Amino acid sequence: MSSKATIYSFLFMGLAVTALLIVAPVVYAVSLSFYQMDSFVGAPRFVGLDNYARMLSQWVFWRALINGFIYSLGTIVFQVVLGIGFALVLNQVFPGRNIVRGLSILPYLLPTVVVVLTFKWMVDGSIGVLTKVIAALGLPPVQWFESPGAALASVILVSVWMWTPFVTTTFLAALQTVPSSLYEAAKVDGTNAVQRFFHITLPMLKPILTVIVLLRAVWMFNKFDVIWLLTQGGPVGATEHLAILSYKQAFGQFDIGGGAAVATISFAILSVAVFIYFRLFPLDTE
Repeated sequence: MSSKATIYSFLFMGLAVTALLIVAPVVYAVSLSFYQMDSFVGAPRFVGLDNYARMLSQWVFWRALINGFIYSLGTIVFQVVLGIGFALVLNQVFPGRNIVRGLSILPYLLPTVVVVLTFKWMVDGSIGVLTKVIAALGLPPVQWFESPGAALASVILVSVWMWTPFVTTTFLAALQTVPSSLYEAAKVDGTNAVQRFFHITLPMLKPILTVIVLLRAVWMFNKFDVIWLLTQGGPVGATEHLAILSYKQAFGQFDIGGGAAVATISFAILSVAVFIYFRLFPLDTE
């Protein structure tokens, strides 16, 4: 087989897998949003844009949208800030650096259910480690999953703990590409560490920072497992975002069309946001 035939064969297989596993499910989900269905085996009834109008007219949709923005923004800010900070520390030379670098990735490798159950045990009202520490400090008890604010903070905290190692590793890899001669020249010019960070490190990290913020925004906006396992969108919808609302609508209230409409709107919002993002922060192609 010629090299050109090999290239085309791999290209065809890649396109076929993409069409089968990504394009087809998206098209099917969008098509469901135009029908009224109470199950996947029931007879669908075409209703056009009624599902969209119905969902957009409900306050629960806008609350879920706002919650999604708050959750995404909170997790992205903490992940990026902590990720860059940890990467800067791990980029320094100190005894046992390779061991610490290896250990820093462990939270990212743990299954989500393990992380969630561990956190629930730590904040348990009777035997939780954090509960005991808060009581020993004389502070009032925290209602982690009963208070709307605390519940939202909990899902943000767990998500940040899980995904910051990924951001740290990415930035650490990017730091390895920054020429040391730039820092040496800056030191000769009399700059301090803060000036070197803002004038050398941050500009050099800009391409990877642009990609990381985009990826984390897309993933966090659609994140389902952490929130569902921790709060299932509660209390009183305080942590319910569009992914949770879509699931509840389709499988909790047996409104397949409504759930599909919410998912389609979420997809449209992300598509527009990505387009605007690349217009504002274009990737350097040189």
